[in-house]
Amino acid sequence: MIVSIVGLGYIGLPTAAILASKRVKVVGVDVNQHAVDIINQGKIHIVEPELDILVHKAIQNNYLKAVTKPEKADVFMMAVPTPFKDNYEPDLSYIKSATKAIATVLEVGNLVILESTSPVGTTEKMMEWMREERPDLSFPRFGDDKFRADIAVTYCPERVLPGQVVRELVENVRIIGGVSTQCAERARELYKIFVEADCLITDCRTAELSKLVENSFRDVNIAFANELSLICDKLDINVWELIKLANRHPRVNILQPGPGVGGHCIAVDPWFIVNSTPDEAKLIRMARLVNDSKPIFVLNKVNQAVQAIGKDKSELSIACLGLAFKPDIDDLRESPALGIAQKIGSISFSSIFLVEPNIDHIPNGFDSDNIELIGLERAVKSADIIVLLVDHASFKSMDLSLLSGKQVIDTRGIWS
Repeated sequence: MIVSIVGLGYIGLPTAAILASKRVKVVGVDVNQHAVDIINQGKIHIVEPELDILVHKAIQNNYLKAVTKPEKADVFMMAVPTPFKDNYEPDLSYIKSATKAIATVLEVGNLVILESTSPVGTTEKMMEWMREERPDLSFPRFGDDKFRADIAVTYCPERVLPGQVVRELVENVRIIGGVSTQCAERARELYKIFVEADCLITDCRTAELSKLVENSFRDVNIAFANELSLICDKLDINVWELIKLANRHPRVNILQPGPGVGGHCIAVDPWFIVNSTPDEAKLIRMARLVNDSKPIFVLNKVNQAVQAIGKDKSELSIACLGLAFKPDIDDLRESPALGIAQKIGSISFSSIFLVEPNIDHIPNGFDSDNIELIGLERAVKSADIIVLLVDHASFKSMDLSLLSGKQVIDTRGIWS
């Protein structure tokens, strides 16, 4: 069996490496020539614990190779981005392009699996795109278990936590949504090669919505914590102490507030539900608005810190600690920390220090000459204002005496 995985990013590459570790021949496809070259050298272009070892071994044993154009295979797994446009409308262009690319090499008996987080109905759209390209092939009909199609089509969303992807791809329960039950059964056979947990079968529409609901649930709960932080700031109450006390109730488990919500999933997926059902998704929409507004609150705190010092911004230096969307990874997608740092970068401070231990160059979006990517200790010692945006492990273990005499904005509560 040969499995082709289209998209070698934070999900596609770990999936490819784990399948290869099970002695399955894997062809990884990505339009990024640099990523393809790096992978074929047995190295990785992203930060993810344990992944480098798996990829190196897979390449060394000839179970994995990376290419820029799809080749014939038995199974095609799609793990490409699904962002949204300016009006929060889902952008399915990556899925469409990948679908049309694999359609050229499809053969009777192939299985096509979409893993990208997608609005309800995307799997069926993908099937239509394949049908347009390959009218010579038959494709399954939604809910029709009697029809025997040439190609099996299934939706199976990833459900992993960045920083623990390798472990969770194996240990987490998978939801397998087939266009038909027959399609789902075929996909389950593939996933059971490496998934130790249950593989639950449903239809593709339910599976698509399930992934969106999981992330929307998280988003709503984070919004409650973030709104509490706004309320506590207004009432001059320590939100961290408040939450700690409230969570002593046996049936209360409030999450921790932060500078917003980031990542490709939680910050994006709820909008797919809102876009599909705008009149019904009132709470989900409001949670998104609360979380998207939190960076404005942090920037207001920066202005208050400047006023507390009593000097002009041009005389002050500021350090932004963390740019990733969560601790101890290099993923900057939809990161509120990055957005806040970019806004600060447009303010006329004398010096702006960026501290992100998981990257080695300043990301796009910073145009000023007074911005440096430097180490933690130097940044904290040099800055008048410290803005903690991500609770990286190295920040938690920092010598807190370095903060003496500084204006500190702790958005994660690790020093509070």
